[in-house]
Amino acid sequence: MFNDHNGQECNVMRAEIQTRTHQIKEGNMSDILQEAVGVLNEKLSGGGFDGSAKFEITDLGAIVMDASGARLSDDAADVTLTADADTFKGILEGDLNPTSAFMTGKLSVDGDMGLAMQLASVLA
Repeated sequence: MFNDHNGQECNVMRAEIQTRTHQIKEGNMSDILQEAVGVLNEKLSGGGFDGSAKFEITDLGAIVMDASGARLSDDAADVTLTADADTFKGILEGDLNPTSAFMTGKLSVDGDMGLAMQLASVLA
C-alpha cells in the first residue's frame, strides 16, 4: 500500500498526512485565538481604551480591539503590536510586562505609541 513500483501511492499518502496535519494545526490556532479574544474582551470591559489596536501573533493570525471589543480580524488599526505566541500569552496572563517585552525586542509596535502604552495599562 505504501510503495508501489512507481511510488504514487506513497506520495498520495504523504500528501494526505500533510493536509490533515495542517487542518489540525489550523483548528488549534483558531482555538487559541478565540480563547485570547475572550480574555481580551474581559480585560477591555473595564474601559480605559479608546482607540483601535491589532495584535499580530506570528504564525497564528490577528486580533483587533476597539470600542466594540476584541475580535478575530486583520483590519487596519491605529497601532499594531507584533509578537510570537509565547510573548502574547505571557502578556495576556500577566506574566510578562508589555513594556519589558517591547524593550527586549519580543514585542514590536507600529503606529501610535501613546495608544500602545494606554493598552498596556488596560492589559495589566
